[in-house]
Amino acid sequence: MKKSTIWTIAIIMGVSFLALLFLQFSYVEEMVKMKKEQFDESVYRSLYQASRNLEMNETARYLEKDINETERRAFTQDSVIVDGLGSITHSHQFSVAADDGTIYSSFQVKALKMKPASVPKAMIMRKDKNSLADATKSMQELVRQRYVYQKALLDEVVYNILYTASEKPLKERVNFRMLDKDIRVELMNNGINIPYHFTVSTADGREVYRCPDYSEKGQEYSYTQDLFRSPAQSKIGGVVKIHFPEMNSYIFSSVRFMIPSIIFTIVLLITFLFTIVVVFRQKRYTEIKNDFINNMTHELKTPIASISLAAQMMNDESIPKTEQMTKHLGSVIADESKRLRFLVEKVLQMSMFDKRSIVFKKKELDLNEMVENIAQTFNLRVEHTGGKIYTEIEAVESAIFVDEVHFQNAITNLLDNAVKYRKPDEPIDIYIRTWNDHEKLFLSIRDTGMGIKKENLRKVFEKFYRVHTGNKHDVKGFGLGLAYVKKVIDLHQGEIKAESEVGKGTKFTISLPILKEDNE
Repeated sequence: MKKSTIWTIAIIMGVSFLALLFLQFSYVEEMVKMKKEQFDESVYRSLYQASRNLEMNETARYLEKDINETERRAFTQDSVIVDGLGSITHSHQFSVAADDGTIYSSFQVKALKMKPASVPKAMIMRKDKNSLADATKSMQELVRQRYVYQKALLDEVVYNILYTASEKPLKERVNFRMLDKDIRVELMNNGINIPYHFTVSTADGREVYRCPDYSEKGQEYSYTQDLFRSPAQSKIGGVVKIHFPEMNSYIFSSVRFMIPSIIFTIVLLITFLFTIVVVFRQKRYTEIKNDFINNMTHELKTPIASISLAAQMMNDESIPKTEQMTKHLGSVIADESKRLRFLVEKVLQMSMFDKRSIVFKKKELDLNEMVENIAQTFNLRVEHTGGKIYTEIEAVESAIFVDEVHFQNAITNLLDNAVKYRKPDEPIDIYIRTWNDHEKLFLSIRDTGMGIKKENLRKVFEKFYRVHTGNKHDVKGFGLGLAYVKKVIDLHQGEIKAESEVGKGTKFTISLPILKEDNE
């Protein structure tokens, strides 16, 4: 599959997953917003009703008090009259008068008994009025007087509330326990059954009451309601302020069912991204594998062809076999066989590293001495290009505990790469330096070759990776050299890093722990 096709599918799927997540989060946000609005409306409605109940209770108290006082001012009068015919008239008169003597209500009940054993008949009538018309007229007057009385009574209650109760301290006007009960009942009636905390304050902000279990948690979302507001005077008797410590949990409980779907969507998105990464990685590995097979085929064909040609010449009877020719053909076969064995061993070494089946034979060595010996060995190859190897041996504590063969191979590979990737038709100079700090021993190898591009520099230690050299195909190799070097350094508890600039050269720096009393 083409890379562009994979990218197209990945982008479409990725956008789809992100759009799905966006819709889910938008839905959750709208649900939370709606639930919050419903919650606010229910709380304000509950507080308003609780404040109305408080005002009605106060009105009822003053009305009961006024009625009791009025009843204490009322008077009654009973009389019994017996006429000559044996009829008995029993009358009961009830009157209510104001402080100035004005009578608001007066009515009389008479019971007439023709004979003591007969059932009495009651009738309501004005005194000294016996006709039906007079009785009706008397009843109308009684109702009017009762209305005037009730109106005066209510006017007195309203007057007391406006001018007497409003001057009282808020503590005396509010029954805080009853207010708490009313708030709880009204909240439950509106579907809210979660803990709340409240305070009652005066109009100027002085707190007069705080519930016993009050806490500051959740105070950022608070609700207020005025108490005993007087519309005529725009005066507020007090303010009740309420907040809910568990309000967020209550609101988000309505969207909990969405959490699993969001989690599953995120898991699917992560799995999809991981799958895409694996696909691209496998595609890259496939390309590297194909490149490796091509390189390996080319590398192996050269020594095989040389050995085959030498063998044919030795077997060809038409070619005269002199001692010198035989010796030359034997040398070619030996050299190409050695080269072929070296290539095969290189692949086998990486295979052993991958399987972690390689065994190091470590011993104590001197890094300074090893560097000088390797430099002398490579000096001829470098001088053949017109360049030179420069060594700066500055390490004081240069003892290392390593596998001699593999560690020498690692340094040799770095020098070999420096010679391979030199600038065409230009000499190559190599600078080798060793030095110490308090904890580590360092070795750096710097060359003046072609250099490596920044985007390629982070991949040079990957197995089978080879830096592209344009149309140049004269640089041989499998892309295993630097991967082998990094494996060897890592297995010796060291670190290697590369620095490079195109056209100026490359520098590899190896850091190793200073040798301690440790026999691994």
